[in-house]
Amino acid sequence: MTRTPSPAEPLLFGIYPGGATGDDSGGLAVGPPDDPARVSAALDLLQGAPDRPFLVRAYTHFDDTTRLGGPHPTATPAGAERYGPVARTLQVTEEPDVTTNPVLDGYYPGVREAVVRGVPAAAARARELGHTHLRIGFNTTPLFGPATAFVAELTALGGTEFTDALDYVGLDFFPDVFRPVTAAGLAPAVAGLLRHHREAVLTPAGLGHLPLHLTEHGWPTGPERHPDRQAEVVETVVTAVAELAGPLRLSGYTHFALRDADSSRPGLFHRFGLTTDDYTPKPAFDVLRTLVARHGS
Repeated sequence: MTRTPSPAEPLLFGIYPGGATGDDSGGLAVGPPDDPARVSAALDLLQGAPDRPFLVRAYTHFDDTTRLGGPHPTATPAGAERYGPVARTLQVTEEPDVTTNPVLDGYYPGVREAVVRGVPAAAARARELGHTHLRIGFNTTPLFGPATAFVAELTALGGTEFTDALDYVGLDFFPDVFRPVTAAGLAPAVAGLLRHHREAVLTPAGLGHLPLHLTEHGWPTGPERHPDRQAEVVETVVTAVAELAGPLRLSGYTHFALRDADSSRPGLFHRFGLTTDDYTPKPAFDVLRTLVARHGS
């Protein structure tokens, strides 16, 4: 049975350390290749204590040509296994509710069937291999209006085989990135969004008991987007998440991303990093490092 966090339980922190980033046109923002040594050094700093659990988020790709069984490499970052000895969570599909972007799974027909069949299949395979520690889930972006029913539609489609196999639900959210939010309004907006997702999305779908993991959050720098503001956003959002972890059963926070895709480019999707593309820290890097030490496991 999956544990749910008590009000005093710490958060499980993590980060995506790769350079490639999906954009809003169905392509990828890329730049210099990943530097494994610098990635490892940065992850050690963010983790702080070597015995503190810390997730390294990786993305892998499957299509009609994928061979079943055997090793399957991650798409990004390359060689993700070097950053940790064991997988702790497995997310089936990425943002299956988003239908407008070819880089996301929701764009493709049959994605709902992939979620409701993939979660039980992954859970069964994990049990076969003795990986009882592995948590299986899926994620969405924030859901409003008619889209609020998306998760309930999944549970209706998958039935108890799907819901019984779930250990957590994930949420990708980027407040003040695509729609401006005032500095004073950011913390209330985060709290309102997370309450809405728990009460209006998960609970009606019969998943109100499951932990909610923030699977992606970030704020890019660039023209008219100052690094100091990035640091403020990270501190405000993570503090709000930590304060609501108990009441809203928030199990973790994963930042997107460690480094910029390409710091020489002005595009929104090229500069999500806590560091530049040569791993020079921005102010938000030390802010997150402090927050991990304060609120982490």
